[in-house]
Amino acid sequence: MNKIEHIGIAVKNLKDSNDLFSKLFGKAHYKTEEVKSEGVNTSFFKVGENKIELLEATKKDSPIAKFIEKKGEGIHHIAFDVDDIVSEIKRLKAEGFIVLNETPKRGADNKLVAFLHPKTANGVLIELCQEIKQ
Repeated sequence: MNKIEHIGIAVKNLKDSNDLFSKLFGKAHYKTEEVKSEGVNTSFFKVGENKIELLEATKKDSPIAKFIEKKGEGIHHIAFDVDDIVSEIKRLKAEGFIVLNETPKRGADNKLVAFLHPKTANGVLIELCQEIKQ
């Protein structure tokens, strides 16, 4: 793993949360994107070298909607940048982590993504991210 790619925060209302975080960071978000396969709208902020991703559910049965229903708004996941997501999935499985999607899928911000089950990472949902090479 190279670095923290972003921190994902589950929110009920993306517009209101964009306004709130714009005030907090002193700048506007730089990108919004819908990820239909996950049932979310996302918004990204750049804070120094770090990114914050806000996630709003677009469907009542989406993972973000279920998370908010169970835990409320807040930190949803920590994403790590990797060079080779397929190799990293194999390595982590061999180390005993439960991978939620063993085949990487397209995520927001031009990334291939895979997730590790929080049960195997002290309650933290871990996202692996690899830049999609064009």
